[in-house]
Amino acid sequence: MGFRLPSIGRKSFYANKASSNTVEVPKGYVAVYVGEKMKRFVIPITYLNQSSFQELLSEAEEEFGYDHPMGGLRIPCQEDVFLHITSHFCSF
Repeated sequence: MGFRLPSIGRKSFYANKASSNTVEVPKGYVAVYVGEKMKRFVIPITYLNQSSFQELLSEAEEEFGYDHPMGGLRIPCQEDVFLHITSHFCSF
């Protein structure tokens, strides 16, 4: 049985409502936690090459260092900002 990602328009990431301990991240994707409530998103690793996402990673490094005990990267920005930034990325 395979794991399929839902597709919502051009958006290729999704928020996962399940516990981060119970859901694996598919190959080629990475889990990130965003906002005050640390909402979990699974995004394509190709996003990591985008300059605007690299700025978010630099901010995460400054704020959290390399300690990410939740198993995914913590991104220090509001969810709506994250969604706006990533909605402009192509993931193919």
